[in-house]
Amino acid sequence: MSALPADDAAPDLLVLTTGGTIDKFYSTAGELEIREPTVGPILEQAATNLRIAVRGVLAVDSLDMTAEHRRTLTEAVAAAETARIVITHGTDTMTETAEHLLADPEAVAGKTVVLTGAMQPSCMRITDAPFNVGSAVTAAQLLDPGVYLAMSGRVFPAGTVAKDRARGVFVDR
Repeated sequence: MSALPADDAAPDLLVLTTGGTIDKFYSTAGELEIREPTVGPILEQAATNLRIAVRGVLAVDSLDMTAEHRRTLTEAVAAAETARIVITHGTDTMTETAEHLLADPEAVAGKTVVLTGAMQPSCMRITDAPFNVGSAVTAAQLLDPGVYLAMSGRVFPAGTVAKDRARGVFVDR
């Protein structure tokens, strides 16, 4: 999705996708596979009038995310000309990636970066994906520059949050 006007004006918001549960689908073999980013259709259903650009950066399960993957994502954030950025990310290592971004103040200088994802794939009938994406889009517009996570109906500053695997929610650390 790239909801930019024909005059190529800068987007109000940039969404960088990295894969994770939000982008998983069940294959015909019954396995979960990462496919095309699903944030575009989620945003289209939201009928927003924001100019939003969506760019795929990675397509990996966050458990497979390496230091090199995080460097690639950090470079994409640093290169972004838009100051408001949402990153879709797998929930298992989202907090680690947020802390990695926070540790590179030059990459995020003057930018509001909000990571989000889903506990259930967005293709499922019951999923938190649209709620989390909407929360992240709103948070990116309202928060001061910094790195945040929008999950479980809350917004957390990077470095202050943990995933409670037993309950399937993000909580204060």
